[in-house]
Amino acid sequence: MKSHTEYLWFRTEKRREMVHITDTVRSILGKSGIKEGFALVSAMHITAAVYVNDLEDGLIEDIWEWLEDIAPRRDDYRHHRTGEDNGDAHLKNLVMHHQVILPVTAGELDLGPWQRVFYAEFDGMRKKRVVVKIIGE
Repeated sequence: MKSHTEYLWFRTEKRREMVHITDTVRSILGKSGIKEGFALVSAMHITAAVYVNDLEDGLIEDIWEWLEDIAPRRDDYRHHRTGEDNGDAHLKNLVMHHQVILPVTAGELDLGPWQRVFYAEFDGMRKKRVVVKIIGE
């Protein structure tokens, strides 16, 4: 079995942002030479997430609205007693999760017709990274 690892670095312009990264993950897979296996894509921060869904602006807006309903930005989180102001970002991470595992078949990401990979930033405007690890043969 072989593995290939690369890191993606992000410094988003906004505090919260969705970044489409499917093509970047595909490029890393191509460099790996792996034809059958898995691609792990994992946010290395607890205020960000990686997820798979449709690349459609209305849906992305709906996701933001849904996340705000579940974990709204507010001042009274106990976490803020530490001097932080990102309690909602930690909760949004729990809902969206920090990583995905994608199948690799015949050297390609084996995604459904509308599936795309996203990096979701909930507390941005500072340097963060994502690990992409391709494992297989």
